[in-house]
Amino acid sequence: MASELFFYFIIVCGFAAFVHGSIGFGFPMLSTPLLALATDVQTAILLTLVPNIFVNVSSIKSEGHFFQALQTHYKLVLLTAVGSLLGTLILLNFESEFYRAILAAVILLYLASDSFNVRLKWIRDFPRLSKISFGLTSGMLGGLTNVMAATLLIYSLETDQSKKDIIQSTNMCFLFGKIVQILLFAVNAKFTPQNTSASLWVVFAVLVFLPLGFKLKSYISEKGYKKLIKALLFCIAIALLGQLFPMLWG
Repeated sequence: MASELFFYFIIVCGFAAFVHGSIGFGFPMLSTPLLALATDVQTAILLTLVPNIFVNVSSIKSEGHFFQALQTHYKLVLLTAVGSLLGTLILLNFESEFYRAILAAVILLYLASDSFNVRLKWIRDFPRLSKISFGLTSGMLGGLTNVMAATLLIYSLETDQSKKDIIQSTNMCFLFGKIVQILLFAVNAKFTPQNTSASLWVVFAVLVFLPLGFKLKSYISEKGYKKLIKALLFCIAIALLGQLFPMLWG
């Protein structure tokens, strides 16, 4: 890995870890598309696997009562793990530059649902069906693009979960989804000494910036902070789509 890309990777993951610590989610949603601007989606997911797991475990631990939370959310966690298995298998067997478009679309979906305060009444009317559909869909998006927060947050908000429940459930889904991905990447011999070493080095950046996010959580204006993050995500989505134009018109 080129030294410029390595340092870019560290900066991106440090920033994403800080955001995640501050608001309880966001590491994969920020790190993956930013890295995908410099590499392909599969490599971006591969490079963030180890830091992702550390961030998820730390976020769950910060809220406490892990086993109680797992007992509450295990069905959703298992569904997203199955979806992640399917999504990762597609990613491994069918390489495509259009995964950037899927990643951009997921980000725009999240921004649109939040901006327009989308309400999906059927989620509460059909709780079992909605859990299955959102769990599998979120997992597949996570496996394909590393970003399952968009659909998980819609589901969490529609089911009136508390802030603590949202942080715990989403991070548990991310965690078990990443474990599935690690196993599949290992079986398919996708880990190399270079990307494994880079991932481990970046854990140190996460160790620095994630606790800072935890500490500053109560001091940051949530409204203004989220506006900045949404603006950044929008710019990333447009940049990802812009990278496809030469392919489409070439």
